[in-house]
Amino acid sequence: MSDFHYSTDADGVATITWDIPNKSMNVLSMEGLRELDAHIDTALADDAVKGVIITSAKADFAGGMDLNVIAKMKEMAGDQPEKGLFEGIMSMHHVLRKIERAGMDPKSLKGGKPIVAALPGTALGIGLEIPLSCHRIIAADNPKAKIGLPEIKVGIFPGAGGTTRLARKLGAMGAAPFLLEGKLSEPKKAKSAGIIDEVVPAADLLARAKDWVLSATDADLVKPWDAKGYKMPGGAPYHPAGFMTFVGASAMINGKTQGVYPAAKALLSAVYEGALVPFDTALKIEARWFTHVLMNPSSSAMIRSLFINKEALEKGANRPDVADEKVRKLGVLGAGMMGAGIAYVAANAGIKVVLIDAEQASAEKGKAHAEGILDKGMSRGKVSAEKKAEVLNRITATTEYAALDGCDLVIEAVFEDPSVKAEVTARAEAVLGTDAIFATNTSTLPITELAKASERAENFIGIHFFSPVDKMLLVEIIKGQKTGARAVAKALDFVRQIRKTPIVVNDARFFYANRCIIPYLNEGMRMVREGVAPALVENAARLMGMPLGPLQLVDETSLDLGAKIAKATRAAMGADYADGDVDEVVFWMVDEGRLGRKSAAGFYEYDDKGKRQGLWPGLAAKFAPADNQPDLITVQHRLMFAQALEAVRALEEGVLEDIREGDVGAILGWGFAPWSGGPFAWLDMLGAEFAVSVCDDLQARYGARFSAPDLLRQMAQEGRGFYKIKDAQVA
Repeated sequence: MSDFHYSTDADGVATITWDIPNKSMNVLSMEGLRELDAHIDTALADDAVKGVIITSAKADFAGGMDLNVIAKMKEMAGDQPEKGLFEGIMSMHHVLRKIERAGMDPKSLKGGKPIVAALPGTALGIGLEIPLSCHRIIAADNPKAKIGLPEIKVGIFPGAGGTTRLARKLGAMGAAPFLLEGKLSEPKKAKSAGIIDEVVPAADLLARAKDWVLSATDADLVKPWDAKGYKMPGGAPYHPAGFMTFVGASAMINGKTQGVYPAAKALLSAVYEGALVPFDTALKIEARWFTHVLMNPSSSAMIRSLFINKEALEKGANRPDVADEKVRKLGVLGAGMMGAGIAYVAANAGIKVVLIDAEQASAEKGKAHAEGILDKGMSRGKVSAEKKAEVLNRITATTEYAALDGCDLVIEAVFEDPSVKAEVTARAEAVLGTDAIFATNTSTLPITELAKASERAENFIGIHFFSPVDKMLLVEIIKGQKTGARAVAKALDFVRQIRKTPIVVNDARFFYANRCIIPYLNEGMRMVREGVAPALVENAARLMGMPLGPLQLVDETSLDLGAKIAKATRAAMGADYADGDVDEVVFWMVDEGRLGRKSAAGFYEYDDKGKRQGLWPGLAAKFAPADNQPDLITVQHRLMFAQALEAVRALEEGVLEDIREGDVGAILGWGFAPWSGGPFAWLDMLGAEFAVSVCDDLQARYGARFSAPDLLRQMAQEGRGFYKIKDAQVA
């Protein structure tokens, strides 16, 4: 079956229609590229064809490249994967350059056939790079459509000419947000930015494209960079203005990436070097840098975790084989920040919500939280008044548990107190049908224990959201000892409805995410107590690609919460509790009234508007920095291994069942160095043997918490990695 279909009409206009069978979104494969190439050859060779329209039969144009193709390129090249990649990339450049030149005479630049891209909806990645090679891009007026080049977000950059073409079309400064940040735009904004040429009513799209083809002149077909006297907008690198642009861009990239994301630096190099040479040479430079990035283990790990594995989990890779469990009516118990956030994301996804709190005023305040988010969307032009009204009308704020009648899923988000949770569980189950699923949003309390308050433990499950709910992409689903398959399916289907990414774990203290986050926070505070300079701790983390240093993250989550968790953990673990030295720091900070950002005083100082100013000098006064500071690598190893080893232990103990969930969950849940692909991918990069040697050194110097798990030690002995274990579920 074909991905592209070719037809001609009586007026001599050929239409190449992209329509992959049995898929909702077009993605480009190498087979598809060959089909497109053949159709272009047919059109250029046919004297009866005056021009070509490239469009899609689907609601959208294309979602990008099938990233599995990259892996196949490497495999097919055998011992020379870089050669296979470069040649594969250059074959794409060849096809797109053929579209761009369209049979014109290379000297006179005349005699070509006009080729227009007609975009009915979203066009991402290669789905925009193909149109950029066309002579005109016309898009349907579809506010839901997204147009852009998001490759940088998964560890690569536009490598099929998108980098070179967009930089030459808009200039380095104009292209920067779309290349370096992966900014996406709806059609009208894409036109304003200069990415596309026209926006027309959807019904007129193909007619307008045909009109343009039939009226286009030779001059309309010549791209600026192919015309004599072309000058790069904003100035080339050797121009004073252009030079300053590239200097600023280099500083900006290093500031944002801390040098750990190879794609951003490679992209800028491709633009800079490409701007110094003719266009066709620039494409080769782009291909070489793209190959360089693809050969970096960071890009492979990011693609695997943030694209392939993330998508697999969102599509239900680990969903039990039971019937559809989409949520029709949701009950939310507790209208605080978490409950209100859950109510909003559900209502925004089209689900009816009953939001219950002990006081009507509190329930209304929770609904008002949703209104506030929608108002912000309206101020940015992303939400209409009609949309706001629809979402708010789906939320019923009340104190009456009788309103839960008909709910097929209830999520409680009340105080982290087992007795309070038991009370609301009983009150809700008295109203709910026997097939309704009851979930708790607890972040620390064992699900199996909480399920004892339920009369139907098989229908009881944990659904742990991260704060703020409307922004955080991860949802952690926790199975209690008696949780049934239907409850898991219901939770997974709900998370898919609200367009978030789920991971499923088994019940244990702190589950998976918090189990790994807490050692990171504790190690940072422990080092401060030891006399390691707070700035060294924070910057060491950032230089490893962590979005927040441990001290800043503690401030964001609040120190009084940390103190509460520490007391509960100590009570539960007794003599096995090993974080007394950390408690000294936490309890002292709480006694000083420094609770974090919420009190405008924590490890950092804050101004009157709550903006972080810098590390609090009083910290160094209490825990004086030692004269001899540890080297950067040691501090980084302590922070990274504190997290990664806990992830391995979670896998060993069966809390985590799938390493894909471990890596995706770590990146989306607390920002574990995204460039690494997650803790398991990071350990694979290091190699198990080296990782164990680091663990042994850290254990000898700092204690048993750095002891290498048996699984990691066994892998070191056998010379294998996590993504090579046959019995693990991997992409």
